[in-house]
Order: sequence, then structure tokens, then C-alpha cells
Amino acid sequence: MTLAHVILKNDPATEWMGIKILHAEYGYAIITMRLREEMLNGFGIAHGGMIFAFADTAFALACNKPEGDPETITVASGVDINFVSSGQAGEKLTATAEVREQYGRSGLYDIKVTGEDGRTIAEFRGRSRTIARPTAQ
Repeated sequence: MTLAHVILKNDPATEWMGIKILHAEYGYAIITMRLREEMLNGFGIAHGGMIFAFADTAFALACNKPEGDPETITVASGVDINFVSSGQAGEKLTATAEVREQYGRSGLYDIKVTGEDGRTIAEFRGRSRTIARPTAQ
């Protein structure tokens, strides 16, 4: 089983969101998700936290090697997100994550979230850091 599948299998939030992997390799990932009513805010549009979590999942898939590493994992050290337009109930979103730079244990990734019509919903920039894999307590 690849790490991409392990991330989704062991992540109840991502499972609840209904995220599907279209492509996942080290440095690049594409995922999709359909916006459900319970993912909307009080204005009836996609909740920003849902868009963030969706983009963050694409980021996680792109910055971890599919074959995994028994000693390390790569996590976010910081992120910025810009919301450009609103996602609508029932709309299928796509997030595309691409590595921009790798330097030592750090990396820089761009994730673009788009709507069904191709418009930009959000742009997410993630800074990654490779750390020792946590041990079970």
C-alpha cells in the first residue's frame, strides 16, 4: 500500500470529506472532493476551513514519498492561503499540488484549488519540513 493510500486510510477527517486521489507522486498530487451541505458556512458557500483542509491534504500527498519512509515524515511548517472565489454546494473541487523548491529537509509547494468550471477557488502555499517519524507511546 502506498503512503498516499495510508494517509487517506488513517485520516478520518479526510475520509469524512470524501476526498479522492486522482494522482499522487513525490512532488505532485491531484485530488477531488464534492462540496456537501455540511461543508458550507452561514452564507451558504464553502467554509474556508474545508477549503484549507482540502488543499492541505493535497500538500501532504505531494510532500511525502509514495513508498513511505520508515524513519521520517514530511509535515507543514507553515502555510498561507488566499481565497479567490466561493465554492458552491454540490460542486466538485480539484486541488493540484506541485513542489516548487526542495532544500535540505525543507520544501516549498503551491496548491491550487479550482471549481468545476476551472475558476480558481483558492491558492495555498505550503512550507514543508521533514522530521523524525513519531514513535508510538
